[in-house]
Amino acid sequence: MKILLKVKEIGEQKGFNQSTLSRKADVDFKTVQRLFRDPARDISVSTLAKIARALKVDVNDLLEVIPEEDD
Repeated sequence: MKILLKVKEIGEQKGFNQSTLSRKADVDFKTVQRLFRDPARDISVSTLAKIARALKVDVNDLLEVIPEEDD
């Protein structure tokens, strides 16, 4: 199973750029920049919660679970 973060997708849908999201979520700009570039990046639960709160979405809305394919 792979978990992807939909921070960029949802952020852009809600009109947030990286800088605005960084300020509203009180998260370091470089962290937000990395999340926009790499949706498979590890993130702390507290950072994820801050971003979800800034975007006014549930934490689960920021996660996309990709099941592993059986060979």
